Amino acid sequence: MLGLFGTLNLGARSLQAQQQAVEVTGQNLANVNNPAYARQRVLIQTSPAIDTTIGPQGTGADVVAIQQLRDTLVDRQITSETSVGGYWNAQQSALQDAQSSLGEQLGNSATGTGATSSSSAAGTPQGLSTDLGNLFNAFQSLSAAPSSMTERQLVVNQAQTLATDLNQTSQQLTNLRGLLNNSITSDAASANQLLTGIASLNQQITTAEASTGGVANDLRDLRQQKLESLAKLVNVDASTAPDGSLNVSIGGHLLVSGQQTLDTLQTYDAGGGQVLVRAATSGAALTITGGSIGGNIDARDGALAATQTSLNTLAGQLISAVNTAHSAGYSLTGSTGAAFFSGTDAASIQVNSALVANPELIQAAGPSGAAGDNQTALALAQLANTKIAGLNNQTFSDSYNQSVAQLGQSLATANTQVSDQQAVQTMLQNQRNSVSGVSIDEEMTNLVSFQRAYEASAKLVNTVDQMLTTVINMKQ
Repeated sequence: MLGLFGTLNLGARSLQAQQQAVEVTGQNLANVNNPAYARQRVLIQTSPAIDTTIGPQGTGADVVAIQQLRDTLVDRQITSETSVGGYWNAQQSALQDAQSSLGEQLGNSATGTGATSSSSAAGTPQGLSTDLGNLFNAFQSLSAAPSSMTERQLVVNQAQTLATDLNQTSQQLTNLRGLLNNSITSDAASANQLLTGIASLNQQITTAEASTGGVANDLRDLRQQKLESLAKLVNVDASTAPDGSLNVSIGGHLLVSGQQTLDTLQTYDAGGGQVLVRAATSGAALTITGGSIGGNIDARDGALAATQTSLNTLAGQLISAVNTAHSAGYSLTGSTGAAFFSGTDAASIQVNSALVANPELIQAAGPSGAAGDNQTALALAQLANTKIAGLNNQTFSDSYNQSVAQLGQSLATANTQVSDQQAVQTMLQNQRNSVSGVSIDEEMTNLVSFQRAYEASAKLVNTVDQMLTTVINMKQ
């Protein structure tokens, strides 16, 4: 038999167990709005039984552990999908900025998140497509009145507008490239802080668990949060060591092993302003395929680079074709051989300053001495419908529209991927919440249950106390 004192100890252990259960429930309720927190519960186990003449007799219950409710598989999936989501969010943002630079609505992307109307694009209120059309229309109007100073001034004005918008668009795309490089550098620095934080938490977790024999649940929550923040920046591979520490690799290179940060991320210029990422100590180039760093790199070197190359090719071919036709004509003053545009690409294209100062020098006539002739003006106007070999046998407008469409398709793809990833991440988060999330209703129900059990245990202790008093009084 336990006896009265054994029963009293049983009641005391029960009180302690229910008190710990109430404390853990309070911890859950306190963290109900903490997104990094995984709910906990006490594991109560019967105390070792004692042998009696009638068989083993229970001695109550003890709390043997505080268990964290987590689904490791779901955590891994969330980490992986967070990296994918960060990648596509970065792509979407970069391509939307490129859309604004062109001042065009890019197909289906106009309905996507953050689409910018053409009227709001700085420096390109009408878009380059309109500018091209206006220039060739001005050449057409000049061919109808080749001696008109009004039409000549209109040609100069439209050409200047096109050149200015090409300059501004090129500069905006260059600035965007610089901003993406800065973002990559900033994200790499943030990733290094998270790597250091994970290594520090590894040390705290292994120390705490080695000294107590339990699980450092709250520290593990914080480490998982840092890992997911890291995944938003860059693709990561993580594995748990037997001592509870987390090993983290990026691009196939181990950066965190246990309590040590073996290496960090470093950005470097690979040439031509192409900022990439490598391991700082080993110098090994890292293959970044996810996170915002990967998204910014791929957007910069993919759709944005292709758009800027296409724009420069368009401007170069326009300069060449217009100058070739214009230099063969004659102006009102009889001069010939002058170029209409200067420069070589979108960044440097300008209207010949002599023509800007004196529109009479526009060489609209075909033969010399025929001031009213319009052959060269017609040739310039007909360039609007001429297929240019350097533009894959497309007209200027068709080539530009194709570039816009390709960028638009890239943005539409990014919009779709962002939407899909949001759905996937919401589904996974709901799965996590069903296991790890704190339910106020459930915790309140548990709280009442533990409170009643505590009251019953207290009643047991009080009853045994009265019985002991009775026994003592019997001997007086």
